Amino acid sequence: MRTRTLLALAGAATALTVAAAVPSSATGGAVLTTGGAGGTAAAVGDTLTAPLAAGTSATLYSSATGTSGVSCRTSQFTATVADNPAAPGTATESVTGHSFDAGGCTSNVTGVLGVSSIVIDNLPYTATVASAGVLTVSPPGGSTIQTTVKLRTLLGTITCVYRAESLTGTADNGDSSINFTNQRFTRYSGSSLCFANGYFTAKYAPVTDAGAPVYVN
Repeated sequence: MRTRTLLALAGAATALTVAAAVPSSATGGAVLTTGGAGGTAAAVGDTLTAPLAAGTSATLYSSATGTSGVSCRTSQFTATVADNPAAPGTATESVTGHSFDAGGCTSNVTGVLGVSSIVIDNLPYTATVASAGVLTVSPPGGSTIQTTVKLRTLLGTITCVYRAESLTGTADNGDSSINFTNQRFTRYSGSSLCFANGYFTAKYAPVTDAGAPVYVN
């Protein structure tokens, strides 16, 4: 399966931290747990993964209110737990992967025939998840979150590079999900067929640790 990261489609984003729109208020346990809110602490070094929520797509549209751009049906985040302190607090993860199935992406941009690849550059990213359920994804120092999108056109393949300083999402314990809504990327390079701004929206669920749903406390 050919992979590509969707601007973080871009990775998305790359930031696989876990779940809590209405986080648990429990104290004494860790920020990230399995087995339920206040359950067993996720260990440092554990690998967390999350696919797109069933029936949803990750999108990179040219405006926050439009529907013109790129849409992908299959995507996954991978991250490693770097720090998981007692709640309330802020856990830290290293986002090592954000992939997209090349065969599941389409584009409705005029003049574009299809999507060849979407790759997230500059990994790994750092993701923090607070007990309040706020998720922040940041690039390495001196870098940016960057996604390279290759589109097929009648004149051949064009390359569009998009950048963002950071991404912000929310976690929801109801379905162990991570949600990104209209996270803005700016075109760094590319032809006029590359829209000037890209707005990334996606829901990843469930976030799991060795198959067990992850919760935020």
